[in-house]
Amino acid sequence: MTTRETFELARTRLAAGLRELYVAPYRSTFARARRDEEDLFLMMVLAEALGVPNPVSYYTVELLPAVYDRFHDWHRRMGLDRSPLEHISCC
Repeated sequence: MTTRETFELARTRLAAGLRELYVAPYRSTFARARRDEEDLFLMMVLAEALGVPNPVSYYTVELLPAVYDRFHDWHRRMGLDRSPLEHISCC
């Protein structure tokens, strides 16, 4: 291994270590923010089905098949034991 390759390997490891050092304390905060954004997105897609007028329901209805897989996790996180929607029975 040449000196240049050794230097590049050390630089790569140092960058990975520094990234982990700075990101690790905020990892749970980032995960919570991502989950909150996904919950808001799911709420927007299902707004019409939940009885909330949605001016963009024409566009969000196309997204319903994409969010069916995450619907069960979402209503469990919202504290609902059963599905709040009649036409979606996931459990």
